[in-house]
Amino acid sequence: MLVPEVVQCACLNGRGRFGVWFEWCSAASETNTRRNNKSYYVAQIMADLSNLTGSGADPAGETDLSVSSASNRSLRLAEKEKKKGEADPFGRALKYLSQVKAGTAVRGNDELERNLVVVEMVALSNGLQPKVIAMLLDMALSLNAGTANCTRVLKFLIPATVVPQEAIVRGVSWLCTGKMPMNAQVLFVRWVLTVFDLIDCKDNLRAIYGFIFSFVTEENLCPFICHLLYLLTMREHVHPYRVRKLLDIQAKMGRQPFLTQLLALYKVFRPDLVTVSVSSRLKTGFKNHNSTWKVALSAVQRKNKGAVQVDDSLTLDVKEKASSRKRKRHHLEVPPLSSVFDSNSKRKVFRLQELRSFKQLLENVDNIELPAQMGSLLGSSLSLHYLDCVQDESAFLRLNFWLGLSLQEEFLLCPVDESSDNTSDACRFLSTILSSQRFLQEGFSSTETFLYKFLSVWDGCLLRPQILDLLSDIPLMPSSYMKQLLFKPLKQLYFTSTVFFKCSVIECLNSMLVKWLTWHSVSAVEGGLDISLNSNSTMAMSLSGFMHSVMELVRFVGLLASEGLRLENCHILLLNQTLDFYETVCDMFLKFSLPLIIMPPAGVFYPALFATDSISVDRLGYIMYRYRKNLTLAKKQEQQREQTFHISRNTYKEFNRNLQAMVNSMWNSSWCLPGSDLEIDKDLIDLSKVPEPGCRFDLIHHPALFSYAIEFHQRCWPERKNVDLGSIKVGKYWSWYMEFLFNQGFDGLSNFIQTNTGHSSSSSSSRDDRQPTSQP
Repeated sequence: MLVPEVVQCACLNGRGRFGVWFEWCSAASETNTRRNNKSYYVAQIMADLSNLTGSGADPAGETDLSVSSASNRSLRLAEKEKKKGEADPFGRALKYLSQVKAGTAVRGNDELERNLVVVEMVALSNGLQPKVIAMLLDMALSLNAGTANCTRVLKFLIPATVVPQEAIVRGVSWLCTGKMPMNAQVLFVRWVLTVFDLIDCKDNLRAIYGFIFSFVTEENLCPFICHLLYLLTMREHVHPYRVRKLLDIQAKMGRQPFLTQLLALYKVFRPDLVTVSVSSRLKTGFKNHNSTWKVALSAVQRKNKGAVQVDDSLTLDVKEKASSRKRKRHHLEVPPLSSVFDSNSKRKVFRLQELRSFKQLLENVDNIELPAQMGSLLGSSLSLHYLDCVQDESAFLRLNFWLGLSLQEEFLLCPVDESSDNTSDACRFLSTILSSQRFLQEGFSSTETFLYKFLSVWDGCLLRPQILDLLSDIPLMPSSYMKQLLFKPLKQLYFTSTVFFKCSVIECLNSMLVKWLTWHSVSAVEGGLDISLNSNSTMAMSLSGFMHSVMELVRFVGLLASEGLRLENCHILLLNQTLDFYETVCDMFLKFSLPLIIMPPAGVFYPALFATDSISVDRLGYIMYRYRKNLTLAKKQEQQREQTFHISRNTYKEFNRNLQAMVNSMWNSSWCLPGSDLEIDKDLIDLSKVPEPGCRFDLIHHPALFSYAIEFHQRCWPERKNVDLGSIKVGKYWSWYMEFLFNQGFDGLSNFIQTNTGHSSSSSSSRDDRQPTSQP
């Protein structure tokens, strides 16, 4: 049927433009193998598009001179319109496809194939307009062009701007007919999930929630239908019969992640209906199977210069080489605020993108509508204010889902490109998450899950400040999880990295401990022992469980610090970072109301005691002074039976042993006492030929204080040529030396010496004299 039409065109136009189609059809009738070759059609269509620029015969010249001028004008206008239509193969293709009826021959239909190729080329290069998407989707799902072409059309259905909601609604109606094969149904739902954030509004989709829910009983469709329902669910959609249906399906299929996620959302809206236990630390329950459209969506987005706002979790950059696994992250950005509902919706809402002040937020807090993409909340302080004030658990669930999927795809599923541009994009993205968490004063569960996975593949260098800052925001967890998820990967990185990375890890864990203790002190003031781990978690932990987790963290840092100082030869930066951590630990009882006192291990205490820098020695003095304050108060409360938990006697013994070592070394000039931790064979000491070995670490001869003793000696005896430091200990010179030493700013040593030796100085300063000073 094609040849007569082409012949007619050739008669009208001579050997003009459409003579090409006549020759092509004649050749096609001779070679059947070329007829079904898709690449051949593409080549011929491209040749046709290029030939359309040529000139044809003038139709006005073929008119009879006897015809009136009016008739000539009519013919010219008709011919002009015809040429205009012939010059637009995409328009012709759309017109043809829109007229495809049920029963149209598909097999061997060259014209159908040719028009599909034209539309496919335009769709993959520039995307399709909303009306075109609606027409093609209706044509494909009606199966008028056959089952094979249905899946083919769905695969190149790439939107250029938005997707009309009514097209999706009609698509769901075609699902309800039961005529579509299962693979086409699955592909359609996957396509809807891919373009979900491009749908212009979703009111009518939510209106047919029940029709969509009916497909959860289909085993192949269930994962994708649950995902779509998760995105559409509102409180009014949660009914007892739907909960029962999901539980029945779960009983047959097992605890599938997609069912668990949807039940978790139902439980947020109606906890009275969902009585089953749902873990608050769910992993991502919906896998991203939409790779069919990812590259095409990203290419259209770049070509349209950002006119299309595609969900970050669905975009991928085109890879230049198949062997290269690196890619850029230009789309690693927080999406802009956009509305869920149509502007013509009857529902009274106030959109977050319209907020301009905190006053507006307070006035419209009951009518505020959450955005289409929950990730956009991270880029607006007013939106975070709303999220914090309202405490909408469904909003946190949606935000965690978006964030978890984005982090997983960008940092776990794809290798990292360490070029400067991509690193800066990732740095800004993680910094935005970090600032949002600190604004809300709690971490996101999806960030926590991502970090546990990322630590196992992290090299310790990539985005180190951001990763460690996020790590310090991890909420408290049971000690059984800490060892496997946190301690094991950190230990491997710590012992194989530089001293600066070791310092960063100790600083990170110190910040984590401070946040845990601060959280506990606030909860303790509120008077609860069984306290929730965070405002959006159902997991609770008793005080004893909290203490056990803190104890495990402190012991882990003690192990890292001891071995790190040994490996790094007591590096001064690492030592001071470790003492920062133990300044937090020593005051847990007084400052944070936690009846737990843990002494530093010998691998930390003795390197600080015999350090060559005065700052470390002074800080150790302050730490020992604070330990004494805490233990004294703990013992007093224990005697008065004011506390439930008791400090272990081993803690008192360990403190007294360290106190004795420090006092004997610095005050009594006898650091190597028999039976102490530092007992050394006398013959070995004699072989060293060190004069007066017992006083080598007192307040005069200590390597960290030796220069101060020399300076004091020169001030007291400027005429002496030989230095005799022993004369400092005689008479009033000793008191003068102590006053001189304390005036150098050694407040820690001053407090330690005054508290434990009874020596006082009128000019010495004290950091904290408010607590009792009796012996523990």
